[in-house]
Amino acid sequence: MQEKLQKILQYLTNKGARYADARYEEHLQQEIFVENGTLKTLTNNFSAGTGFKALLKNGWGFAATDERGDSALERIADEALEIAEASNKRANKEVKLAEEPVHKDKFRSPYEKDPFEISEKEKIELLRHATLKAKEIEGVIRATGSMFFKKIRKLFVSSEGSVIEQEIVISGAGISAQAIGEGGFQARSYPTSFGGDHSTKGWEFIQKMNLIEHAPKIAREAVELVSAPEIEPGEYDVVISGNQLALQVHESCGHPVELDRVMGSELSFAGGSFLSLEKLNKLRYGSDYVTITADATIPGGLGSFGYDDEGVEAQKSYIVKNGLFVGYLMDRQTAAEIGLRSNGAARADSWSHLPIIRMTNINLMPGKYTLEELISGIDYGFLLDTNKSWSIDDLRLNFQFATEIAYEIKSGKLTGRIFKNPVYYDITPQFWNKCDGVANEDFWHVWGVPNCGKGQPMQVMHVGHGTSPARFRKIKVGVRK
Repeated sequence: MQEKLQKILQYLTNKGARYADARYEEHLQQEIFVENGTLKTLTNNFSAGTGFKALLKNGWGFAATDERGDSALERIADEALEIAEASNKRANKEVKLAEEPVHKDKFRSPYEKDPFEISEKEKIELLRHATLKAKEIEGVIRATGSMFFKKIRKLFVSSEGSVIEQEIVISGAGISAQAIGEGGFQARSYPTSFGGDHSTKGWEFIQKMNLIEHAPKIAREAVELVSAPEIEPGEYDVVISGNQLALQVHESCGHPVELDRVMGSELSFAGGSFLSLEKLNKLRYGSDYVTITADATIPGGLGSFGYDDEGVEAQKSYIVKNGLFVGYLMDRQTAAEIGLRSNGAARADSWSHLPIIRMTNINLMPGKYTLEELISGIDYGFLLDTNKSWSIDDLRLNFQFATEIAYEIKSGKLTGRIFKNPVYYDITPQFWNKCDGVANEDFWHVWGVPNCGKGQPMQVMHVGHGTSPARFRKIKVGVRK
């Protein structure tokens, strides 16, 4: 296949393309869903194809096919050129690409047990037992469990001479228990909500979750939440759990630093960003406790890889350093526009889509405190845990997040009381400047978010967020109705 693709790239450059690349990809995917001990869904999918990208003068063209024959590949290459030629007629600026070394390399995400070598029966039985354990708790009306596995093989070649092969394995799982009563409907999830946690690891990642052992706890909390009180709206000091902070980082830190969004190319759908170019290296994004990185090199991170889909090597860069906003997520074109090297954020969710700027692993770096120390610094407040819903404006400024549960803190200790339907809200830079402590690396975990949507047509990307619990002062907390 490599020789075929290189031949087509030569064909494209002979036709006048300033730059061209090709991605051949194979995607194997499995999804399992169990409800109350009964298998509801088991799907296995496979797709494979090739996408060609070409730059003709100052216009980009992209086209893809699931055919492998020489004539089909040439036809799609011609289609990419035709689109590039049409795009060039509307181009209003010169397109430059940031320099990137030629890479000839192979990458494989590290894992111990290939999840596709584990029987479907073993996977289903694990979810079956976990959901039945939860269903044993009186008051639970529904218990669900899911698993997701994916294996991606890629071959990338460019007209600059790069040849890169990658294999990335993804595993994820989670369970949820729901209860209903006179106090309404409530749910608790483990290890987090919306399908659980995901990683570029193998079956060993699922085993370490201990889903069966955690099922009774979340089931009991779901039942207790039905009759639990609601928080009196007001300003409180709070500790936010790592799994909730993962989504907070995603929405209020990851999306606004996407440079295509900053430059306006996502305005028609995904929105813009408050982080305009003049704020770089000037804006006080958060307190001194807040350092945020983009790091695609973390072993197991869902946003980890060897090279992005422009052939840029995975790397770590700073987004916020001790509270100061210092960096964007970039592809080669946007990086060139501000005179920098790309930090490897151009990614496509399949062979049939054009790479766009996407998050890698966007991380709130750990601090020096234990969770107990964070809690001990609060006279009265709450520990907010596990996302329930969220909303944020198109500039990524004004937000609100609801969590599944709030644990009461009084005189520096958890009291054992729980509250339902908590929601907190703020404005992004004001919120992060209220952070006065982050838990240490013993509490730090890279959470996998498998469902980040962006682009037209929509692309669903896998991203990661390393977080540990953090404390915030005088946060507005209310009730989600």
